[in-house]
Amino acid sequence: MNYTLEYNDSAFRLSNIDYFSPDLIFDCGQCFRFDKISDDTFGGVALGKYITVRSCSDGSFVITGFSREEGDLLCDFFALDDDYKKMRDDILSSMTASGIDTNIMKKAMEAGRGIRILHQDKFECICSFIISQNNNIPRIKKIINTICQRYGEKFHVCGSDHWAFPTSQALFEAGEEGLFECKTGFRAKYLYDASRLANEGFVDTLDSLHDDALLQALMTVKGIGPKVSSCITLFGFCRLSSFPIDVWVKRVMQKYYSETTPPEVFGRYAGLAQQYLFYYERYIASGNDQS
Repeated sequence: MNYTLEYNDSAFRLSNIDYFSPDLIFDCGQCFRFDKISDDTFGGVALGKYITVRSCSDGSFVITGFSREEGDLLCDFFALDDDYKKMRDDILSSMTASGIDTNIMKKAMEAGRGIRILHQDKFECICSFIISQNNNIPRIKKIINTICQRYGEKFHVCGSDHWAFPTSQALFEAGEEGLFECKTGFRAKYLYDASRLANEGFVDTLDSLHDDALLQALMTVKGIGPKVSSCITLFGFCRLSSFPIDVWVKRVMQKYYSETTPPEVFGRYAGLAQQYLFYYERYIASGNDQS
């Protein structure tokens, strides 16, 4: 275990950990319910809890929202036991074996050093990425918050009201019309179909499928195409071989590799490689390249 996790004063302190940055974790496009609430703290709802992560000057992190007995749940959500050094080394080895230069990837890994793929709720992730279609992040967040406030379970913590993501039963009962009233637009019928299927046990059957079969199964849900299916496979089911391709990823592949370079060159952790490349292209575009 390459970290220390201690509970004190109603919070966990996470220390001695590498490859962990709340700024990168919550700003890489994998989840939509966390926001920066101060210079050093992120807060948001996940797993039916209001969670905060505060970065401390000594390099540790104070995490609230989990009880003393829920340390294992915290570790799972933040993927603390995933070996990121091993995964990074595997990506570089796979590229070298495929004859692909690793210089850009090494720079991307350094720029995005603190990225981790969260272990999110699967149904919430499916719905979130359905909502993400042809949408921008502020609007995605607004729609999700509206759905949660209307159909999710309300709870009070830290002096404020918060709402858990709705169950599939709650969204199914809301119906297409109720979902449309949440400003979901054309996505209402897709959310309703996803809720219907989840209510019938569809999501529970997906874990046993291998990666390609999972991608195909997700595309049987109305409105889910290859890109959204890849995002859900990566961020909802933690299949790290999944390689979502969007405008940013196309741009970086064309710029540094080749349009015909297959994701397989990055190996079994291609999805993590995608996240490094995605962040790196945005990083350079913002004028922060240190090379």
